Amino acid sequence: MKAIALNGSPHKGGNTNTLLTKVLEPIAEAGIETELIHIGCQALRGCIGCFRCKNTTPPQCVIDNDKMNEYIEKMFDADAIIIGSPTYFASVTAETKALLDRVGFVARMNGNPLKRKIGAAVSAVRRGGAVPAVDTINHMFQIQQMILPGSTYWNFGLGLMPGDVEGDDEGIANMQDLGETIAWLLQKLR
Repeated sequence: MKAIALNGSPHKGGNTNTLLTKVLEPIAEAGIETELIHIGCQALRGCIGCFRCKNTTPPQCVIDNDKMNEYIEKMFDADAIIIGSPTYFASVTAETKALLDRVGFVARMNGNPLKRKIGAAVSAVRRGGAVPAVDTINHMFQIQQMILPGSTYWNFGLGLMPGDVEGDDEGIANMQDLGETIAWLLQKLR
């Protein structure tokens, strides 16, 4: 079994990275393979709605001049997928949105290989707007018929500057619980 986390933040060591790491820790402690993938600051193009990904072998996007197909393959191979983004004007980063649109479209056009996988959304936020950002990620998970585990609160942590989120005890505890829930669920599904 494997859980992957995709970090849509442009800051590799920032608050979103910290939150994703906190989610992955209990999953790894349960003996489940984990991987953290940084997609922020990459030139990832959005979906162009060309429908040419329909019934491709392997399932992939026809845009092949970025790393998106690598991420799509990793997501299709994983059992649990955690996507994190900082909150940008009450939504996700452009890289995160490109990921959601392209993986979502490729999945829908190819028999839905995301169906019944675990999906969790995480967001770092300075003050407000995290719930719509988390919802944006969850909407893609839900239309793919994925399993969305809950936690002790909404899956976000408060912080502006790198490291600030460490001071959000409730947010950090929520990430720990989310990771424990994902590990438990993976073990039950095994």
